[in-house]
Amino acid sequence: MNRKLILVSALAVFSLTASAFDIQTKISIKQPGNPAEVISLHAEGNELKAPQGKTLPLSISQQLSDDGDGKVLALTIRANATTYYNIGAAIATGIKSADSEFYLPGFWYHRNLRSPKEAPSFHTSKSWNFREDRLSSPMTSVYDEANGKSMAVIRILDKPQECLTTHQQGEIILSGETSLGYLGLDCEEQEAKLTFGYPYIETPKRYIRKLTLAAPVFAFAKIEKGQTKTLKWRISKSEAKDFGQHVTMMWQRCFDNLNPQPLKARFTPEEMKKGLTNYFRQAYVGNFPLKYHSGHTLLTNDCKPFPEAQIGFVGRVLLNAFNAIEYGEQHGEQDIVATGQEILDSYLQHGLTSAGYFYDNVNFERGFPLDEKVVHSIRQQSEGVYAILLYLKYEKAHGRKHPEWEAKIKTILDGFLKLQKADGSFARKYKDDGSDVDGTGGSTPSSTSALVMGYRYFGKKQYLEAARRTVNYLEQNIISKSDYFSSTLDANCEDKEAAIAAVTATYYLAAVTKGKERQHYIDLCEKAAYFALSWYYMWDVPFAQGQMLGDLGLKTRGWSNVSVENNHIDVFVFELPHIVKWLGEQKGNTRFLQMHDVIFNSLSQLMPTPERLCGIALPGFYPEVVQHTTWDYGMNGKGFYNNLFAPGWTVASLWEMYSPTRTDDFLKK
Repeated sequence: MNRKLILVSALAVFSLTASAFDIQTKISIKQPGNPAEVISLHAEGNELKAPQGKTLPLSISQQLSDDGDGKVLALTIRANATTYYNIGAAIATGIKSADSEFYLPGFWYHRNLRSPKEAPSFHTSKSWNFREDRLSSPMTSVYDEANGKSMAVIRILDKPQECLTTHQQGEIILSGETSLGYLGLDCEEQEAKLTFGYPYIETPKRYIRKLTLAAPVFAFAKIEKGQTKTLKWRISKSEAKDFGQHVTMMWQRCFDNLNPQPLKARFTPEEMKKGLTNYFRQAYVGNFPLKYHSGHTLLTNDCKPFPEAQIGFVGRVLLNAFNAIEYGEQHGEQDIVATGQEILDSYLQHGLTSAGYFYDNVNFERGFPLDEKVVHSIRQQSEGVYAILLYLKYEKAHGRKHPEWEAKIKTILDGFLKLQKADGSFARKYKDDGSDVDGTGGSTPSSTSALVMGYRYFGKKQYLEAARRTVNYLEQNIISKSDYFSSTLDANCEDKEAAIAAVTATYYLAAVTKGKERQHYIDLCEKAAYFALSWYYMWDVPFAQGQMLGDLGLKTRGWSNVSVENNHIDVFVFELPHIVKWLGEQKGNTRFLQMHDVIFNSLSQLMPTPERLCGIALPGFYPEVVQHTTWDYGMNGKGFYNNLFAPGWTVASLWEMYSPTRTDDFLKK
């Protein structure tokens, strides 16, 4: 049997209103121990019927109604006998497959062509179906780049429920209730279609871990004789001038439909910071030339330090050192002040190459790399500059000066001026001599904040001009093309961090410019913010009893997927929440203001405390790879963490969120 025929073969069409939709519907019936039988349905009035001579154990009706925001399709199933079923549909969009681009929030952008064939993309197939919990909003949409038309299907959610299954592939009968259906796309034929149904299927492959596709799955729900099940989806058509506006409109539509409400925060910002200081104490490593808080490659079951230090990305050694100093002095906790200072002093003495750049990463089992073999990333260098400039301004405010550090940071920023290309971009990765290792420009906005801060601290206008050029590149090559990629250093795909970098870059320039130029940066910031927020969940994924995250009561609203290649949620926000709030105030955007509250209140949920460790060995070591769907980073799967994690960046990210005035305080004159 050709399993792809479950939803996407040519089927009967039913027209329900003057604005007719071409919807093709099938039901698959499973008898335990036998392959499922796939049955095409056709409409007779409001009833969906099997072909003549075929009797169904179910009565199925459909209704299409207008609710003011598109049409609501309701499918109602009544069981005449106990049945295991999967029902789904494909809606013809009127858009040519050759002209189509798709947006499935937090997982699919354009055609996912920046990802390799080992991840879901058009490289592997032009037809895909995904579990709804892979998506930050349960929506599938298509955009026609030829004429600006679009169509979207949004699932109207049931009460969250999930069940464990004994198998993850092939035809499986669910062991209990699930609220999860599926959404997808089909471009195998001339006309593009959007697909949807219940319960979930994943075809032609499941995405089970990074760059690993596996056999498909077809789930079957049980309905007892006499029971009724109603499933609903909202279908809408729109027009947009480009893919970016399509994403903006679809994000707004999802927000208005789902209306995510802020949770009551589990801890206050001050309580969170106090709890996170245990990371500064327990993760400190002082027996190598570079001192550091061990930030990555830790085991969740012991959190013992790992002999590797990383200035940015997942390590965030320099930023955490400053955070420890600032907090320790404010609260009279001299022990973390001392270790934070030791870290920064060690980097001043041993942490820079002969060319004056930071060692991005040092593994002490291998020792310091030869300078001619060192590879730098513009992202990590910029994150290092950011941390040290925060420290220098803080120290200056307390009457302490560090001319040697100032000279080192000037050397790096002056190096940036030489590295910057004619179009304003920076290579993603480069060697100590300035030669490119990875010349792609997707990480360029990572440098903007460091350059703007350098301008504000040193008063050197060349830094501001270089920052302007980065955003010119950003506008022309990333924002205008809606192509946010390559900021996550362990992947080269569409990712959330690239969008956040674009938001942050434009925000920094808006903070130090005036008039029309400032307004232009605000407008760019808002465009990028929609892409950044598109990765953030507006709904609560269901978990089964026995899946730790569900047993802990995790609500996923406010958390975010990572990238196309890394399908887990995390707390990567840093400055984004306060920028979103600022944008909401600047633009009168009440959705942004509400989404700020959703994110801000949600991310304290998995804070490890002595009384509630949340599956982590030590309090304050905030978890990282939070596996919310059937995907794992190597171990454990949905409802758990991977065994290895990187609390260095999670602590730094949350600390930034709970320090919302830090940037404004730095950039103001």
